[in-house]
Amino acid sequence: MTEITRGHVKICGVTTLGDANAVIAAGATSIGLILAKSPRQLSLERALALSAATKGRILRTAVFRDNDEAFIVHALNVIDVDVVQVHGPLPDTLRDEIRRRGSLVVKALAIESDEFYDFDEREVDAVLIDGASPGSGVAHSWEELGARSFSVPVIAAGGLTPDNVAATIALTGAWGVDTASGTELSPGVKDRDKVQRFVDQARAAFIQETA
Repeated sequence: MTEITRGHVKICGVTTLGDANAVIAAGATSIGLILAKSPRQLSLERALALSAATKGRILRTAVFRDNDEAFIVHALNVIDVDVVQVHGPLPDTLRDEIRRRGSLVVKALAIESDEFYDFDEREVDAVLIDGASPGSGVAHSWEELGARSFSVPVIAAGGLTPDNVAATIALTGAWGVDTASGTELSPGVKDRDKVQRFVDQARAAFIQETA
């Protein structure tokens, strides 16, 4: 099974094959295919096309937020992905079903929420630490992350841009980073220069962390 390793760089909210190819060319680790309500939401048919076209070239992450379990399972019957990222409830039955399919499970936690402190991360492969409004592009404080240790890889998200991603990595010690709006021209349309700069800045910061 694929693992999420230190230096993970995910560009989320990819909606076209051209942008997916640009993300791959930039050297990112993962693309995010959003199947939750969002300006970047994909139909199952569109997500399937993007997933099929990028298989074996980059980690493909399906992103769900407050979707019911039946919809998620149905979507995973249609779309082959490497990682499933869940915002909101993650029943044991759903986690086990995702694992049965050979996909990694990433649980999104909103910083400052009760779940941030109470969730048992040992049940998943990584946690994604986000702000209160995922996808908003609004940055948030990372102070709480210093008071909460995790036993699985941590992916930092929320308001990350090419200009602040290196500082965020240095501040949090996160294993990975995730951006959507920080690399866009408009919702669902990537600014390919920003994508490249984001990946370059993140990779340089990760190298610095391990030097």
